[in-house]
Amino acid sequence: MSPRTASRRTVARRRLLALVLVALGSLLAGLFVGRRDQAGQTRAVPAPLRAAGLEALAYDPARRAELEARAALGLSHVLYEKSPGGALATAARTARFRPLVERVAARNHLDADTLEALVLLESAGRPDARASNDLTGAVGLTQILAQTATGLLHLKVDLARSAQLTREIERGHRVAARTAERRRADERFDPRKALEATGRYLVFARSRLGGREDLAIASYHMGVGNLQDVLARYGGGIVPYAQLYFDSSPLHDASTWAKLASLGDDSATYLWRIGAAREIMRLYRRDRGQLARLQDLHARAPSSELVLHPPDRTPEYATPHAARGALRAGTLAALRPGELARHGVRARSRAPAELRALRPEALAVLRLIGDGTKAVGHARPLIVRSSLATEPTGWSFDVARRYRTVGQAQGFQFMLDRLQALDLIAWARLPDTIHVTVSARARELLGR
Repeated sequence: MSPRTASRRTVARRRLLALVLVALGSLLAGLFVGRRDQAGQTRAVPAPLRAAGLEALAYDPARRAELEARAALGLSHVLYEKSPGGALATAARTARFRPLVERVAARNHLDADTLEALVLLESAGRPDARASNDLTGAVGLTQILAQTATGLLHLKVDLARSAQLTREIERGHRVAARTAERRRADERFDPRKALEATGRYLVFARSRLGGREDLAIASYHMGVGNLQDVLARYGGGIVPYAQLYFDSSPLHDASTWAKLASLGDDSATYLWRIGAAREIMRLYRRDRGQLARLQDLHARAPSSELVLHPPDRTPEYATPHAARGALRAGTLAALRPGELARHGVRARSRAPAELRALRPEALAVLRLIGDGTKAVGHARPLIVRSSLATEPTGWSFDVARRYRTVGQAQGFQFMLDRLQALDLIAWARLPDTIHVTVSARARELLGR
């Protein structure tokens, strides 16, 4: 059980996929080259990933800290997009509770920056935040369920009185007095008691997850039982959460990946969004100008594409003349139908030939997406639309949302999610297409 949810709603299709992939995981288990390592040593690339040309997705224990940092960057857009009043205002609200956060963290031997990030992510620093109008759901500074509050965390919750007071507060009747009374009737609305309860939960979770704080934080959203199930599928030992996440996929350790995917509600990426919240608070204290700039760039697009390539710093090649020069210089790479077909991609464009080009890094990611989707979905090629006339930077392309099979759609979604967590792409779901923008970090793929 977690403070966020007693049981997550699971998409039926994902449940079916989980059952199929459990069987697939057993089939592939013997194909792994090397031993599962819990001591941080570099291991060989799993054979299924190598066979599919997906070596770039293999987990390397030596890069764990880097992967965690990348995932925090890759998953940051939603925090900027959803922060009430913007990231700066949310950080300011959250910072008010820093003294209380530090006391609770010290008492429970927790990292104060991580606990503060949890406050930002859960409630945007609002003690009266509610997930819905139903007060049995998550409420308060750290979004605790009524059942968890009374059954595990020893908080007082009088639901009837809390609901009555909430209605009166919403009508504007003696708001200050009723807000104070609600904090007594429903202690989830009391910032101090909510934070102390969250501290108790994290201590409880840590004790059942091998003493690892990263696993305890991840369990805050998915629940201890679910995370213990994930660990059992992975091999039964206690390993860093980054290893569970990045070392599982539909092609390798499919049972672990399927369980994470089946949880829904972004449980699998909760720890990375905590990392993104930590970075927002760091910038709030050390570089508010940069935080304001990031807030603006995130607000101007449905993904973090403008953060990856700010308009004032990114060259464009919108004319045939400019494109021809960039092609000769190697700044752009032509889309060659035969080569793309080998990677499970079909490019469609009515643009002149010289405008059918991408940055070499973007082309490398497009090939990787095609390889991964084909390996998982075993279907006809993805249809890609790209033209410098509409995407003049060469960093972006669109993939048609027309999938031949459920497996193809699931394989494509896995590639989007994993590449985003590696901070190699930003993507947005549009009515007819998936809009993908490739990060300059993808330069590392060019030598593969």
